[in-house]
Amino acid sequence: MKITSLRTYLVAPRWCFLKVETDEGITGWGEPVVEGRAHTVAAAVEELSDYLVGQDPLRIEDHWQVLTKGGFYRGGPVLSSAVAGIDQALWDIKGKALGVPVWQLLGGNVRDRARVYSWIGGDRPEDVVKQALARKAEGFTAVKMNASPQLEFIDTPAAVHGIVERVAGIREAVGDGFDIAVDFHGRLTLPMARRVVPLLEPYLPFFVEEPLVPELSEHIGEIVRSTNIPIATGERLYSRWDFKKVLGSGIAVAQPDLSHAGGISEVRRIAATAEAYDVSLAPHCPLGPIALAACLQVGFASPNLLIQEQSLGIHYNEGSDLLDYLTDRTVFRYEDGHVALLTEPGLGIQVDERAVERAAETGHRWRNPVWRRNDGSFAEW
Repeated sequence: MKITSLRTYLVAPRWCFLKVETDEGITGWGEPVVEGRAHTVAAAVEELSDYLVGQDPLRIEDHWQVLTKGGFYRGGPVLSSAVAGIDQALWDIKGKALGVPVWQLLGGNVRDRARVYSWIGGDRPEDVVKQALARKAEGFTAVKMNASPQLEFIDTPAAVHGIVERVAGIREAVGDGFDIAVDFHGRLTLPMARRVVPLLEPYLPFFVEEPLVPELSEHIGEIVRSTNIPIATGERLYSRWDFKKVLGSGIAVAQPDLSHAGGISEVRRIAATAEAYDVSLAPHCPLGPIALAACLQVGFASPNLLIQEQSLGIHYNEGSDLLDYLTDRTVFRYEDGHVALLTEPGLGIQVDERAVERAAETGHRWRNPVWRRNDGSFAEW
């Protein structure tokens, strides 16, 4: 079997899909994207196609090594995300060629279903309690919320109390049989993280995510030691080498993104390394159906999976949503806060190619907001 073509599609709301075709008629799908830099990642995929066309798609590991290391300059979100989408598509092809789901190729499933959580607001948090109750009524057993709007380097007591009160309000509304994860998106400075995170302890968050930007990863252990709340990080770490810096710090949850951190091949290795540090796996995935399917393939085969993020109804999904590009939407039917084992070959989903092609005619130029503090200086989003 030989690879004959790679084609990317930019589709709403902010995604990039990749179709890899072969001379035997087997097609694989991947999702290579950096949110807000989709065109750049698509260009990287096109450059990498020079090497891949004519190659055997089943030699996944060899291709991963060449694509990540063969260009001399390595790493970074754009290259890692381009490779991630290609890697997903090659695993999809291999599973289809052998007639088995990818998790079977990763050693078989260790669970029959995976727990998932849903998103609620928090950036501008007027209705977070209402949203949390709605997700609970839909059958979810966990939600994640953004903790705050933009923050000052050291913000006021009112800003700090506002964060705590939002979490407290949700806890009071949903009760103790329901999990609340709190995502800071790197908006806290180190002194603010030391101040804010311990104040959330009475409300027992499921975890606190990304209290610091990844550039400050060497300090994440200070936050871990300042609180009994499980600390999670990793959506902006792109390889096992990036995770080396944080796994020994005492974090509780590793959150590699299957569309950023080198795909199925690399996240599988990150998961195994995390297990050696007693760190759980909760892949980051506010993206589309291909990325989610790839996450679940790894999760079904990983003993240390904690929970899986998924984007159905997320506030980023304007103009399109998770199920819009699938011919069979039942694969992501959630029951009791879980999704069942994907059993079809490859990634376990059927992409609606016509819907993808129609959406790609319009494309998108999604950009994340640029936030500023009260004095006009840049603030983390």
